[in-house]
Amino acid sequence: MTFIETHFHLDYLKALPPESIIARAKEAGVERFITISVEPDNFKTVRDLAGRFDDLYCTQGIHPHEASKMTPTALEEVESHGKNFKKCVAIGEIGLDYHYDHSPREKQREVFRKQLDIAARLGLPVVIHSRDADEDTLDILGDFSTSLKRKGVIHSFTSGKKLAEFALEEGFYLGFNGIITFKNAQNVRDIVELTPVSKMLVETDAPFLTPVPHRGKENAPCYIPLIAQKMALIKGMELSVLAPILYENSRSLFFKT
Repeated sequence: MTFIETHFHLDYLKALPPESIIARAKEAGVERFITISVEPDNFKTVRDLAGRFDDLYCTQGIHPHEASKMTPTALEEVESHGKNFKKCVAIGEIGLDYHYDHSPREKQREVFRKQLDIAARLGLPVVIHSRDADEDTLDILGDFSTSLKRKGVIHSFTSGKKLAEFALEEGFYLGFNGIITFKNAQNVRDIVELTPVSKMLVETDAPFLTPVPHRGKENAPCYIPLIAQKMALIKGMELSVLAPILYENSRSLFFKT
């Protein structure tokens, strides 16, 4: 069984050097990786990392926490490298976060829309973060639904059923990670149950959200099979059946070949 790690932050991982993190994950069956950018200060960092490893790819985008850092120059960099850097496979991580409100909500919405527009123009999928912002996420995505040809994923999905159903109807994927192993995350497991296997992606969001039974340790892509196993259990199917579907979902969304 092979997997694609669709969302992690390699530049944030500190427990091991990048070479060891990639090697351990490959031993666990992870074949390709996507490391995610979140702000102008790490655009180049993730590109440089992607350039070091054959099977590592990246995104370019401004996270809602960092929306206040948006400048015309930063948006130009997102668009330029989204278009010209061959290992950039998506625009992200973009979206809305009303839980922490690290940036003003109006600014978050503005930056989200501007980056969705970039993705639409470039024909790239989007990697979306949405927390405690279901209605605005739904409304904004609705405005871009027809122009986003390759759609994207709402990663680390913890939102409600309404947003899940809207996203699935519009052709987006839902990304699930170690949260589904948490004792108090039945609401997320309920969304896994209703999500067609053809629209699910597996991720770690490492170094965050380490799955049970490894809580307390730094998360890492080598835990992808453990998360996929939990997804299979929730769906009532064998991992050997689910794994190829997850792989094809990831390949289809992010890689044209």
